[in-house]
Amino acid sequence: MSEIAHLNFFAVANSKTSHLIDDGFLIFDDVENLPMHNYPERLDFAVMTLCLEGSWSLELNLKQHNLSSGHFLIAMPEQILQNFEFSPDFSALFILMSKEFADNILPKLKGLLSFIFYLKDQPCIKVDEEELKCIRDYYSFLVRKSRQTDNGCRKEIIQGLMLAMFYDVYSMYSKRMPMAGGYDNRKEELFEQFIRTLSASFREQRNVIYYANELCLTPKYLSKVVKEVSGKTAGEWIDNFVILEAKVLLKSTGKSVQEIAEELHFANQSFFGKYFKHNTGFSPKEYRKSNGCFY
Repeated sequence: MSEIAHLNFFAVANSKTSHLIDDGFLIFDDVENLPMHNYPERLDFAVMTLCLEGSWSLELNLKQHNLSSGHFLIAMPEQILQNFEFSPDFSALFILMSKEFADNILPKLKGLLSFIFYLKDQPCIKVDEEELKCIRDYYSFLVRKSRQTDNGCRKEIIQGLMLAMFYDVYSMYSKRMPMAGGYDNRKEELFEQFIRTLSASFREQRNVIYYANELCLTPKYLSKVVKEVSGKTAGEWIDNFVILEAKVLLKSTGKSVQEIAEELHFANQSFFGKYFKHNTGFSPKEYRKSNGCFY
């Protein structure tokens, strides 16, 4: 394998005719409908999963999670998912949304920034009986509405239901989130713009000045805003994005260290190696050897 594999929404949609599809929306309860492999894959969609029975061991952004009965998981687009093992009795409910479908819903959710931060570190929660029933009720209603192919407003109804479900799910996660101070809306917006720009450009640009210029800010002010909103500096966010990408490339592709250094636009392999070791404590070759390869 020479590239990080992508788990594409429409590939999932076409994998089984039993899927219920509506303009970027899928809902099903058979894990075989979700073709995953034992190597890291970049998600091209958002997924919500409620485990009903059995267990599922997986990684999100190289952090391991173990789902069992009553666990609820949310994974967002661009996250790196790796499937390890399903137990023989594993069963779950799955809701998938393409990036475009999710973008029509997520911006309407107040408090999204702190929610996304929490999801990054804690994508999986254990729900109580009332919360589990709430999720299952939404799932059942979404199934019924998805089947109404003669309803000209089906898409809008499903979007409305998903927005309502997100508010309920957000409430569930909020109970488990640490209390955080309120942020200035303008600063939240600037931070979101920074993250979007970083997501698109981190492979080529690792300088805070570049991102400040893109957002028409001074580097000092950008750094101040990012630190105030997220608790991390702009430089730390840049390093986090680059190192995660480097780890996945080392772990799941057959590219040489030199090729990875070139893909991430480092001047040379030596500079990449020093950067990687400074941030991880390992050389690229040591990391690859200790984590195994999947090509």
